[in-house]
Amino acid sequence: MSTLTKKAAVLAALQNTYRGLTAAQIAARFDVANVRATVSDLRMDGFAIYANKHTDTNGRVKTFYRLGTPSRAVVAAGYKAIAAGLV
Repeated sequence: MSTLTKKAAVLAALQNTYRGLTAAQIAARFDVANVRATVSDLRMDGFAIYANKHTDTNGRVKTFYRLGTPSRAVVAAGYKAIAAGLV
């Protein structure tokens, strides 16, 4: 399985889940060695992927990655960066 195929599979899984996926779930299901890099690549491709932290009753913190819709402020910041020549 190539990197592009793994990235596409992760994106499809994020599109089909509401709660999101943990890094361990992504690594196990799609054989991704570096989950943060894969998520970063998807973000650079223009997908709004959010990392939400959740602490369970035992104090363990898990990060759930989910696909969302960017806020107006994020979109406005992007347009301002383009207008300023930063991108």
